[in-house]
Amino acid sequence: MLQACLNGGRTRAEAPGVPLTARELAADALAVRKAGAQELHIHPRNIAGAETLAPAEVAAALKAIRAAVPKMKIGLGTGAWIAPGGKKRHAHLEAWEQLPDYVSVNMNEPDAAHVITMMHKRGVGIEAGVWSMADVKRLCREIPKTAVLRVLIEMPDVPGPAARTEAARCIEALRARGMRAPILLHGQDQSAWPMVIEAARLGHDTRIGFEDVLDLPGGTPAPDNTALVACARDLIDHTTRDVTG
Repeated sequence: MLQACLNGGRTRAEAPGVPLTARELAADALAVRKAGAQELHIHPRNIAGAETLAPAEVAAALKAIRAAVPKMKIGLGTGAWIAPGGKKRHAHLEAWEQLPDYVSVNMNEPDAAHVITMMHKRGVGIEAGVWSMADVKRLCREIPKTAVLRVLIEMPDVPGPAARTEAARCIEALRARGMRAPILLHGQDQSAWPMVIEAARLGHDTRIGFEDVLDLPGGTPAPDNTALVACARDLIDHTTRDVTG
């Protein structure tokens, strides 16, 4: 599965093509689906362009995207940095009337277990994000395996070889601890493209989009999410062919 992460916390100063409004997210969703993305990950924005979990903005984004790409699954980030931040954002999560198909929850955040419990009780799928062995251990210790839709192994902005080594350690530790949920392996900036290839090589899900990387392989700035997804689709298909035959 190839997921498109359309915006994250990126700004137009970083890339003019970053979608911010509900209408822009919907247009990008349609374009990346045509380019080969199967699911979405978004960060709704408020009128000032800042990330938000406020019910009205979340509902607007979800409704617009679902009108544009019916049945395409949509996930939201729940990062503790999103205003009003920390535990104060729980009121927004609890007040959602329009629910995403899943949310991503970072296991390195203090309230991760609480957010997972809250969302799971509402029938929202959980993408548990792990960045390190410490996150893997916490996930397997604190979160019921049945609550996890998939595990996001998220590699930071490090060279590809270092990312591959750490990702392998995390995968091995998850399986050794009995975590059988699907894995979505992805990276950030310089590790993004190596992780797309590694995920394809290992048979895992992956993701790409402006949230994770601004440039195409080789360093050319990507004009939009569609170009990133199309390139990832080609890399995945090519890598899969090499592995299988």
